[in-house]
Amino acid sequence: MTSVAELQSGKGHKDENFPVASFLIAPRHRPPVLAFYRFVRAADDIADHPSAAPDVKLDLLEQMRASLVGDSDAVDEGVALRNALAARQLGPEHALDLLEAFRRDVTKLRYADWAELMDYCRYSAAPVGRFVLDVHGESTALWPANDALCTALQVINHLQDCAKDHRMLDRVYIPLDALAMQGATVEALAAPQASRPLLKTIQALARGTAELLEQSRPFPHAISDRRLALEVGAIQSLAESLTSRLSRRDPLSQRVHHHPAEAAILSARGALGVVIGWFGRTGRPRQPGYSGGSG
Repeated sequence: MTSVAELQSGKGHKDENFPVASFLIAPRHRPPVLAFYRFVRAADDIADHPSAAPDVKLDLLEQMRASLVGDSDAVDEGVALRNALAARQLGPEHALDLLEAFRRDVTKLRYADWAELMDYCRYSAAPVGRFVLDVHGESTALWPANDALCTALQVINHLQDCAKDHRMLDRVYIPLDALAMQGATVEALAAPQASRPLLKTIQALARGTAELLEQSRPFPHAISDRRLALEVGAIQSLAESLTSRLSRRDPLSQRVHHHPAEAAILSARGALGVVIGWFGRTGRPRQPGYSGGSG
């Protein structure tokens, strides 16, 4: 029988496009965040494995769920996260939501429209930030801003990797109606260079992503934990830069990802913007709310 460990990619938290439990996060908060990351990484690797059969993937994802909620000890990552959650008196709901997204990755290869994609992101992206907020004791009033940022990050990844997802998994996150509106087809993703209709589709989705990032821009300034606020500011800056690139570049034939030096400069710029915002205030509430939309 195939095991969870057999399908792992070997990818770690330092290999992700955006910071995960970086040095900005307080040391006491890193262990639960990393336990969550390792659980999610293992589940993501299962769903994205190019050759494992769908029924095998779904069985392994169920093993992960059972280990998370205490019905089994079969999966180390599930047991580790279960223990980390118990130590913080946190529930498993965010990890369970992510497992729902990974089940969809196995069974759903196309998205009809933006609304379907946003519903997917509700399970595949928003729970990550919500968990980090919970670990830091932040208010659930911040969830709408979090969801906008996390959803933007997810769409950015989808657009950057659109050709690879299609080639390796026959999975297309670009909404079919967005392609049709520009006269593009799924088959265009197999070309070495994006056609004009496909480029226009990607640019339109980049504009939708920019709107999400407008909603999330106040987010870091509303976070009570200053170290977390700096990390979120850095992530916002990286996301805005990548969205701008996607409005100008062809992800099929041009690099969109940041080089390490670029990412470091943009992260520092984003964190500095948060610091400047603090100096512009007379005081900061302990548990601030957020009045922006959810996207």
